[in-house]
Amino acid sequence: MKSSIIKEKSWFERKRAFIEQSARYVIGLGGISVIFAIVLIFFYLLWVVAPIFSSPEVNPQTRLQLPLEDGVSSRYIAVEESGQIGVRISSNGDILFFNIADGKQVALETIAMPEYASISHVVELDNEGKKLVLALDNTRLVFINIKYRVNFSNGHREIHPSIDYPFGEEATELKNIDRIAKISAVRIDEYLVLAVLDSDGELLLQRYEVEEDEDLPEPEEESLIELNINPDFLLLSSQGQWLYMADQQGKIVYYNVRDMSDPVLVDQFMLVKPDTRLTQLRMLLGGNSLIATNSNGVVSQWSLQRDDKNQYRLKEIRGFKSNSAIAQLIPEKRRKGLLAINEQGELFLYNTTADRVSLQMPLLDVKPIKSVISSRGDVMMVEASDGSLSTFGIVNHHPEISWQSLWGEIVYEGYNEPKYIWQSSSASNDFEPKFSLMPLAYGTLKAAFYAMMVAVPLAIMGAIYTAYFMSPKMRSWVKPSIEIMEALPTVILGFLAGLWFAPVVEHNLLAILALTFILPIGLLIFAWLWNYMPASIKYKVTNGWHAALLIPVILFLCWFAIEVAPLVEHFLFNGDLRHWMKAELGIDYDQRNALVVGIAMGIAVIPTIFSITEDAIFSVPRHLTNGSLALGATTWQTLTRVVLLTASPGIFSAVMIGLGRAVGETMIVLMATGNTPVMDASLFQGMRTLSANIAVELPESEVDSSHYRILFLAALVLFVVTFAFNTAAEVVRQRLRKRYGSL
Repeated sequence: MKSSIIKEKSWFERKRAFIEQSARYVIGLGGISVIFAIVLIFFYLLWVVAPIFSSPEVNPQTRLQLPLEDGVSSRYIAVEESGQIGVRISSNGDILFFNIADGKQVALETIAMPEYASISHVVELDNEGKKLVLALDNTRLVFINIKYRVNFSNGHREIHPSIDYPFGEEATELKNIDRIAKISAVRIDEYLVLAVLDSDGELLLQRYEVEEDEDLPEPEEESLIELNINPDFLLLSSQGQWLYMADQQGKIVYYNVRDMSDPVLVDQFMLVKPDTRLTQLRMLLGGNSLIATNSNGVVSQWSLQRDDKNQYRLKEIRGFKSNSAIAQLIPEKRRKGLLAINEQGELFLYNTTADRVSLQMPLLDVKPIKSVISSRGDVMMVEASDGSLSTFGIVNHHPEISWQSLWGEIVYEGYNEPKYIWQSSSASNDFEPKFSLMPLAYGTLKAAFYAMMVAVPLAIMGAIYTAYFMSPKMRSWVKPSIEIMEALPTVILGFLAGLWFAPVVEHNLLAILALTFILPIGLLIFAWLWNYMPASIKYKVTNGWHAALLIPVILFLCWFAIEVAPLVEHFLFNGDLRHWMKAELGIDYDQRNALVVGIAMGIAVIPTIFSITEDAIFSVPRHLTNGSLALGATTWQTLTRVVLLTASPGIFSAVMIGLGRAVGETMIVLMATGNTPVMDASLFQGMRTLSANIAVELPESEVDSSHYRILFLAALVLFVVTFAFNTAAEVVRQRLRKRYGSL
């Protein structure tokens, strides 16, 4: 009998040991899996983000010799969008299309020109370089469109270039001038704008209303200006509103030509210092900025900004430096970037949005005379002084991103001072992307701060009362009721906050603000009066049930505030608190603001903080409280000097977990903030958080674009910040446990 009992006991011990060991391995494997998943997420985010910080590359591809006839010179070169076909227009009217890889001729078109005429200027009418105006060396213009037809033959992509004449093959003769010295032109939808400098120093301005496949009509607006400058540079803005003229001494004159029949001189001044000369003047994409270079190699950006009189003026907003004078300046066609080649043959890659020099490298051993970049910005072609054409491949996928553009203040086009701005897209292709993460990080911290201001006092004080003072019966109802709130989907809270609670706060703003004073004062008054209640009433409420008495008091105080607030608002604030704040304090009020978000997100965070804090306080060993009370300490002294200190690691963990929940919250801030990425600490202004921004913009972003990768960078920032908070919280918790664990 004894032997069977021993055998049975041994079997149970082996079974228990097996279960314990299995559980240890399963739990360990689960923990390792969680750590592995977190590390995997981190490295995936890092892998997506890393390319935006890679350095650009420029690689030589081909060097072509395409000889010209004697007495014929090159007037224009261009690269087809995909970088396969090159174009060269010669002064004799030949348009040569050639394969960039080997220089073989693909097609040859010849412009029908009057006898003895030649092409003196070629001007692009669009950013893609497909619509051109050819100015002859008299007073005639020829308009052409370059077209590329793509076919696929035997799995190979073939490009067939051609040209057509949108306004007819016959050259258009300009009146009122003797000879074309300089010309600038832009095409805006159905309008064509021309600015032509006569050899006598007069400037002809014309605006045409045009239609494809019809002859160029008579100009609907026209004017002739007598100039006090002999310009070497003549530029029209991309929308045809501004006309800029400058000479090599650096004097610039610019007009507002919105009304072509009555152009207005805006300003004139010196772009460069007296001891230097102006070497290049080009228009940056969008037509809002000029890029000027001087003989000392300085590249400066001048942007139109409003002055104190609300008038547009050119203002220098940034500059770059080269080792010598810039020989060629090439603005990118789809980005706010620049390529510059100085007289020593060095190449510089600039980006105005990132406010940095992306690359500096030796490129040529001869001086360039013409240069162009493909519309995609990945192929550059340079014509050197010896007539050769060199092509280069460019790898520069994210030039507009830098540490300064992500976290610093940038002077954007049209802004008078540096600002932190997030504006990732626009309806215009000329848009300057603004990728500052500062407003989003600020909004994240702002939303979390106001949420914690609401959640921490209510959750911790409620947990203290529930765990230490409340009766077990009432606690069995209250604790599960609050914890079950955590299961409420945040999208529901966000929906209610944005569509119901925000209008309620707007219509009862004074009452909501007054409750922050009325509630604590009213509860203190009620507690004071309760002490003077007759014993027959006071002792009918058993210990631990006093909180139930506060429910009608709180409801009454809320009703009182809502009823009295309109009267107070009428007498003190002329019946409209929001208008008074705007007029007297300069404080704007948005319906979906930080107050709404703080209350809504605070309600979402309260169950987390409450549950962990209540468990930590309730788990304090009973002998500690009994010993303290036995030594003569009051209940309150025992709570503050024994219980809270012992439970402090758990309370701190609760606060940090709640903070992590608030920082990562998405749906409430998405639906109740207005999603305005502004840096304003006001309680009555909205914000946009990192998580909400990812949720809004990631579905619409182009895969592998700068915008796409920056959204992943925002996710990485959230990941790292949360990890740092949790790590710091664990370190502090362990120190608190070590310090107070011996109590």
